[in-house]
Amino acid sequence: MKSQITHLECTYCGETYDHRQLMTTCPACGKVLYARYDLQAAKATMTKEALKDRPWNLWRYSEIMPVEDPAHAVTLGEGGTPLHEAPKLGADFGYDRLLIKDEALNPTGSFKARGLGAAVARASELGAKTVAMPSAGNAAAAMTAYAARMDIQGIVAMPVDAPEVMKAECHMYGAHVLLVKGLINDCGALIRRGADIHGWFDCSTLKEPYRQEGKKTMGLEIAEQLGWRMPDAMIYPTGGGTGIVGMWKAFDELEQMGLIGSKRPKMISVQAENCAPIVRAFEKGERHAELWEGASTVAPGMRVPVAIGDYLILDAIRESGGTAIAISDDEILQGVDMLAKREGFFASPEVGSVVIAAKKLRESGFLKADDETVIFSCGSGLMHTDLVHGDFPVLEKDAPDPGEYIRSA
Repeated sequence: MKSQITHLECTYCGETYDHRQLMTTCPACGKVLYARYDLQAAKATMTKEALKDRPWNLWRYSEIMPVEDPAHAVTLGEGGTPLHEAPKLGADFGYDRLLIKDEALNPTGSFKARGLGAAVARASELGAKTVAMPSAGNAAAAMTAYAARMDIQGIVAMPVDAPEVMKAECHMYGAHVLLVKGLINDCGALIRRGADIHGWFDCSTLKEPYRQEGKKTMGLEIAEQLGWRMPDAMIYPTGGGTGIVGMWKAFDELEQMGLIGSKRPKMISVQAENCAPIVRAFEKGERHAELWEGASTVAPGMRVPVAIGDYLILDAIRESGGTAIAISDDEILQGVDMLAKREGFFASPEVGSVVIAAKKLRESGFLKADDETVIFSCGSGLMHTDLVHGDFPVLEKDAPDPGEYIRSA
């Protein structure tokens, strides 16, 4: 179970770099770096039979993960999340088989644990003493949890209106929490200034080579959970897009290792109507997405007005025959409600967007009834209870008939 990492490669200009040094983006062009592996060597030990005996966490795929010293492959139990059937929503929307990848069961309650678990582990292995990043909430919680576990300092910059529970969570992990009067890109600029001045290692989305390595394990798991085959479509809530980028990379690695064939799922990016730079660029046929001015949405993880990996997200969508779709805030909240009442998942607002996207893509005919489709439940709704409003009756303790107070739905 040894990492077969060989070097880093720029996804834009093709320059290669030594993987044994701390790096952020490509020094030549400023674009995203990928970790590359000796896939033939990995193929020899990461076999279907060998995987049956490995623990269900990120590091079961260690041959194509970046950490070289097993002592740094620290885990809080991330990964190995279930792939559930969603029979009621499937029937409601007209799918023969609709599946939910339940990422809320990860440490800190979201899929961010995958990416930040890998990124912080590798940064620690390469000598980082302080890790820093901007975040709308979930990523900050994940990064600071792993920083605490690995005994390094965490620093996060968050919009002032980030969920209160996530601010408190980061504080409890011993991180320095900076609240910023602005959006996540403004937080990012502040972190970059701090990194330049103080030497913090910047773990921003796709601005270091390893978060996508953790996120790609969602795709590895789905392939394994489906018996080493691909579904027909994946519907993914998109802010910075690390998950789409990582999974698309993973599918190529799996094919080169002989674990899957050439089939790929349609990669479908979902964004909020009032912050949809990827959707706009996709519709215009552009490879890069311009900054979305005045971004706003009830889904904090999707309030990302500009993404460094825009070209990688758009490439994956187009190469897979996928699409990009924007969902309104009202629809997002409807999706949250629908998922809870029909399937028993209390999920974050970002998840509401993919529920409604699944509905709309069937109605439009883009997805067919027999398209086996995976939607990503990326985080728990317990972090967003401020969005839930109920009119609850208050009873005296000796109320003779509590049923009198139950109102029809």
